[in-house]
Amino acid sequence: MKNRGLAIAVLTFAMFMDLMDVTIVNVALVDIKQDLGASSAELQWVLSGYTLAFAGILITASRLGDRFGRQRVFIAGIAGFTLASLLASLAQNGETLIAARFVQGAFAGLMVPQVLASVQALYKPKERAPIFGIIGVITALAAVIGPVLGGWLITSNPLGGHWRSIFYINLPVGVIITIAAIFLVPNTKQDRPNKLDPLGVLLAIGAVLLLVYPLVEGRELGWPAWSFVLMALSPVTLAIFFWYQTKRESNAALIPVRLFSNRGFTAGLLIYMCFAASIGAFFLILALYVQGALRFEAVTSGALGLPFSLGAMVAAGIAGPLAPRLGRMLPAIGGVMMAAGTAWTAYNINSAGAGYSSWDTVWPMLLAGMGLTTMMVPLLDISLSTVGHEDAGAASGVMSTFQQIGSALGIAIVGVMFFGNGGNPPSDAQLAQLAKLPPAQQHVFMHEGQQHALHAFNVGVWVPIVGYALCAVFAFLLPGISAVRARAEAEALAAEEEDLEATVAG
Repeated sequence: MKNRGLAIAVLTFAMFMDLMDVTIVNVALVDIKQDLGASSAELQWVLSGYTLAFAGILITASRLGDRFGRQRVFIAGIAGFTLASLLASLAQNGETLIAARFVQGAFAGLMVPQVLASVQALYKPKERAPIFGIIGVITALAAVIGPVLGGWLITSNPLGGHWRSIFYINLPVGVIITIAAIFLVPNTKQDRPNKLDPLGVLLAIGAVLLLVYPLVEGRELGWPAWSFVLMALSPVTLAIFFWYQTKRESNAALIPVRLFSNRGFTAGLLIYMCFAASIGAFFLILALYVQGALRFEAVTSGALGLPFSLGAMVAAGIAGPLAPRLGRMLPAIGGVMMAAGTAWTAYNINSAGAGYSSWDTVWPMLLAGMGLTTMMVPLLDISLSTVGHEDAGAASGVMSTFQQIGSALGIAIVGVMFFGNGGNPPSDAQLAQLAKLPPAQQHVFMHEGQQHALHAFNVGVWVPIVGYALCAVFAFLLPGISAVRARAEAEALAAEEEDLEATVAG
């Protein structure tokens, strides 16, 4: 195809916008709370709603693209995402914003699978590696640019609306991408697409919601009996889901259950979940602490992660060449680096107290960022090295889905620990009452509030520290280096055979 580069550029830019919306909201939470009077549970749902809906639709969206055409599904996704962004920007209460975020996440989930599937449809195997590399870099940049851009939009307010501007910006971009997709993206399909599995989707998402919902709402309501009943029903629903999947035909099951008998794949899945839960939890409580307790502006809060991003980019060029030599040791080292960097960051924040500035955590953030790419760059290849070629696509989709589920679980768990220990940011009404007090009393109340928030941060930060440490432990269950090398050789041989067949056919 002549314009395939432009097609992939359009698709990738949309993917960038989708993934940026996962992190851009972090720096807006304090402003959302003060403007809408949102509860701590509603703040968690603003984040979790997006990731849960995103996770729930991913595998089904891939099958819809295979069946009806990737361009059509992509356009439906970007149009729905844009309209949901408009709804979010107009929200007058927490419930409306949460509903908009659920819808936004679902339509984002429709788009993202079409990007990778289109790369496979438009490029030969030997041509795909650099394209996937570019997509990987753009994905990492989305996580970095989201908080920085969101912080700048809220603090500088060039579009008006303060926190609402993080959704305003999606509107013109979404319209432009929709028009470009109509003319530039081909409507590729699969000859024999897999069947849809709506009941499987309902059971899978039901199992997750039965755990996440009581975790988020139970704490705020004083842990009523029903919250424990729902949590107990979660593993039961999950067991029913897996039983149901074993009864489906191989091309009709949402998840090929046989994958879970593969130790390397299961280890990779656990690492993806722990990683997503940890990174989402850490940057959430960091933003809430510095903005709610230390009164950082949103742009300053968003910029705190820049050393982390710099470290990730520095290590990206090192991790790739080291993967064939170190194998599973590389993700293990990365997990240790992230755990150590996060613990070091927490230590420096405690040492600085109310005088904390972004300069105090440059080096630990840099270390944690280097750990990110050290762990994640080789992980997919290593964890899939013992998965059959026929299951590789399904395995990759399952990992992406569980990564989003891990993010939602991390937000729910850290919310229980952070908000349950006095980390709730002050509301507008509380700030107004505080402003009426004499300066001496204001200082006392501000100091007490900072101490409560710091305590909450110290309790919550154990979620990412333990999560990253578990990533390092699970890395030792990944396939050995011989399996990784054998897979690389097999892929190179398959690419040569495909090129030979193409030459003969030509």
